[in-house]
Amino acid sequence: MATSCTPPTPSIFHTLISGSHILHHHGVLDAYGHLSVRHPEQPNTFLMPRNVAPALMSSRADIVEYRVEDASPVDPDSPPGYVERFIHSEIYKQYPEIHSVVHSHSPALLPFTITGVELRPCVHMGGFLGNRVPKFDIAEFYSEEDVRDLLIRNQRLGKHLSGYFSEGSGNSSHPVVLMRGHGFTVIGGGIEESVFRAIYTAENARVQTASLTLQLAAGTSPLKDNDAVVSHETMEFVGPRN
Repeated sequence: MATSCTPPTPSIFHTLISGSHILHHHGVLDAYGHLSVRHPEQPNTFLMPRNVAPALMSSRADIVEYRVEDASPVDPDSPPGYVERFIHSEIYKQYPEIHSVVHSHSPALLPFTITGVELRPCVHMGGFLGNRVPKFDIAEFYSEEDVRDLLIRNQRLGKHLSGYFSEGSGNSSHPVVLMRGHGFTVIGGGIEESVFRAIYTAENARVQTASLTLQLAAGTSPLKDNDAVVSHETMEFVGPRN
């Protein structure tokens, strides 16, 4: 990994790798999602995995240091990085108080990005979602030369996305922004907070989806008490099969 004027402490690498593994374990990061952290001693740079699946990160060699200014690697000989690192650089540029970013393609959130159903805090662990979660539609910001694959491929698109976390207030008032047909991005004051928020954004979405599904099934007829008792007795009588 390229070194800046003040190399980060080894613990930040361990935390970044562990955070990536935890997010993969919970299904928040697939092979293409990513977690980053602002350099703890050099706030004008940030640390992010090279273009490798989060589950496969294992050492400092898998981590690249980038400039916040333009998402360019500090070391020009660094291994290839993620195309969407501009998500991270533009958020760090706009919000000095933010020190970690997660970008996820979790299927649990995708239905909320393409329908009119608003993501709401449904469990106590999801209270950070607040009373509204903004939705970013990249199609509103494409220019003629952009590759229209929904990816944040440059600083301009990254800046438009980062603005949704404040919606003109200048402060990062929204910790989560949904991205149409793409996924979601989470910000936090550190790795631990952004990982927590990413995991419980997905968990909250699953609970909300299940609740909406149950509402649609409100007219079904479950087994009556006696039906359930007799059915249970029948199955107990059957016993194991060879």
